[in-house]
Amino acid sequence: MKIFGCINIHTADFNYHQDHVFNAETYLNFLEQVAEKYCHQHIFYIQDNASYHKDKKVWQWFKDHRNRIEVYNLPPYSPEFNATETLWHHTRMKGTHNRYFKSESEIVETLHQVFSAMQKNPKEIKGYLEPFL
Repeated sequence: MKIFGCINIHTADFNYHQDHVFNAETYLNFLEQVAEKYCHQHIFYIQDNASYHKDKKVWQWFKDHRNRIEVYNLPPYSPEFNATETLWHHTRMKGTHNRYFKSESEIVETLHQVFSAMQKNPKEIKGYLEPFL
């Protein structure tokens, strides 16, 4: 199980997508969801250097949507610049730290609970995002 996530750093609006593989195709599906959700806004999209972020189809998608979405890549090996990393820290502290999970479904349910709480109460994670504003 793998999870894509993105966050609006101004509102702490957190979105995620779960899949069994990370590749260009699943990433493009996620980008379509993001574009649809924020269809009336100009988006500044910041991504790390995952291999699927560099795929030709992904870059073509960004080129095709450049009137609404500007994409920027973080420098390699710089998690301190990635706001999503702070949310993973929050997720570990609230849901997975020092816990044993008997099954994949148990950890998935725990992650859904933590993510749902973040979505329902953005104020809970807003402090993590202030350094990026």
